[in-house]
Amino acid sequence: MVQFLTARLDASFAALADATRRGVLERLGSGEASITELAETFRMTLTGMKKHVGVLEQAGLVTTEKVGRVRTCRLGLGGLQEEAAWIEARRQIWSARFDALDEVVEALKRKEKVDGSQSE
Repeated sequence: MVQFLTARLDASFAALADATRRGVLERLGSGEASITELAETFRMTLTGMKKHVGVLEQAGLVTTEKVGRVRTCRLGLGGLQEEAAWIEARRQIWSARFDALDEVVEALKRKEKVDGSQSE
């Protein structure tokens, strides 16, 4: 299970690392589009857009369906729940660390204030 989740997260974050692929996801958020429409929107060749869509599809972020000569793309069913949960867990860890650091800084400030008033 952990290996599957790790592989999925790796694929998702690799796919999201590219600005064009993030743009494709944003565009598909407003409705399905053909590879041709996406290529025109992003001023790319069909081959280039097919590669981007393929990366998104392998990550499970996009699904495609070919009807006749037209390949239609839409957002994947999984969404980004697993990725968001992973990010949230890391956010909580960092938040706890920053809270602990704040406590240390405040304790040092109080000690400095006490030490400063004792030497006067």
